[in-house]
Amino acid sequence: VQLQASGGGLVQAGDSLKLSCAASGRSLNTYITAWFRQEPGKERELVAAINRSGSSTHYRNSVKGRFTVSRDNTKNTMYLQMNSLKPEDTAVYYCAASTRTWSIGTMTSSRNFASWGQGTQVTVSS
Repeated sequence: VQLQASGGGLVQAGDSLKLSCAASGRSLNTYITAWFRQEPGKERELVAAINRSGSSTHYRNSVKGRFTVSRDNTKNTMYLQMNSLKPEDTAVYYCAASTRTWSIGTMTSSRNFASWGQGTQVTVSS
């Protein structure tokens, strides 16, 4: 599956952004999908993940209550709605897809995701 992330930009603290991840080549509903982010010099970290049907989600603690991951399998697209953005949310955001079984251990490691989008920059100014 090929993934294309979009929607990043430069915003002020407290603003909102919605990222999209469009899939092509295969149906997205055969994959667990997730958003990761990476700051320069740091490891890529899980932001949010969603299971194949969209019925289960998982978030890193720092974004709980502010970010919402969703997917529309009819459009082969995953989303990340980011509200109340903070300067510490600044990073390159990547979407990813995995064929593995849904579990906390699977989602938190980027090594379990074989397909990646190209990344979209999110910059939050204070």
